[in-house]
Amino acid sequence: MNDPIGDMLTRIRNAQMRGKSTVITPASKLRARVLDVMADEGYIRGYESKTDSAGHPTIEISLKYYEGIPVIRELKRVSKPGRRVYLGVSDIPTVRQGLGVSIVSTSQGVMSDAAARNANVGGEVLCTIF
Repeated sequence: MNDPIGDMLTRIRNAQMRGKSTVITPASKLRARVLDVMADEGYIRGYESKTDSAGHPTIEISLKYYEGIPVIRELKRVSKPGRRVYLGVSDIPTVRQGLGVSIVSTSQGVMSDAAARNANVGGEVLCTIF
């Protein structure tokens, strides 16, 4: 798999289109940190680390809905393996005039765009959520 973050985001999008309450993805530390930001911002209910039948570590993500409509309306991968996007703190984009969130991988860890601006650090823009 070339793009594990892109794979996780696609699994979330597909599960929400089908109205699923949970989705399972292979586990990694970076995926868990991205899910931490999504949970802190209120886009998912949470996640739980598990092990599948073959003994591989997985993450079960609990999706969030409001009156039957997914809370996540738009989920886009910004920095891809073929084109990495690194931005300074002053260039980090606002999503939908501040209503959405950019997830940024910085030297101080994975954080939301607002937290990166407060910490005055830039980094790789992983994805945007609205």
